[in-house]
Amino acid sequence: MEIEKTKAIIEAILFAAGRIVKTSELILALEKNEEEIHTIIKSMQEEYKANNRGIEIIQVEDGYQLATQKDLYEYIYPILDKRTKPNLSTAALETLSIIAYNPRITRAEIEAIRGVSADACVYKLLEFGLIEEAGKTDLPGKPMSYKTTDEFLKMFGYSSLKDLPELPRYKLDSNQQIVIDDLVENENNEGQQVENENGKEAIDTVSQEEINKPHSKQEAPMPEREGTSDFQE
Repeated sequence: MEIEKTKAIIEAILFAAGRIVKTSELILALEKNEEEIHTIIKSMQEEYKANNRGIEIIQVEDGYQLATQKDLYEYIYPILDKRTKPNLSTAALETLSIIAYNPRITRAEIEAIRGVSADACVYKLLEFGLIEEAGKTDLPGKPMSYKTTDEFLKMFGYSSLKDLPELPRYKLDSNQQIVIDDLVENENNEGQQVENENGKEAIDTVSQEEINKPHSKQEAPMPEREGTSDFQE
């Protein structure tokens, strides 16, 4: 089968499906292996970008979907959806980030991190389809756990949860208060050191590469606090 014919078939399948099409489905339809499918779709993605097409092929976990270019949303939204544009509050974004970085987390665990009730935020995120139930846990009372959905990945432009940005490292001091770990200058001297009033060296700026180094066993990610963001379909 010619490569251009294969591209046309993939485009037709993704257009007609209107959903995420698993790689395994494309393998069955085209009778090609996974590596060939990925190579062909990558070529299509580059062609779409080079030709400034209004559509693109996005990858979500182990599947692909045909979608409109994100920067064209303002032109599409008024035509296809007359509803009032919903927003995600700061509290909802905090809850969403906690769930994204901690799949299969319970509501009680979310509330322990945030320090306030998470009921309203969880209900709203479920309504928007950004999170879903991930099954009951083995904890006392068998509480329900939650995880993010493919809709979350599409909405924020990620292919998988592995693409989430690294977060600052932290630890608890003797008073059980969160403190950011001391960071050290990397090998390339990309960080800049300054002298503090006591003559001790402190890090002024640190490269992202240094921040992204593996955490120790006592360290855990701390969700960022983000401002209110527009929710787009």
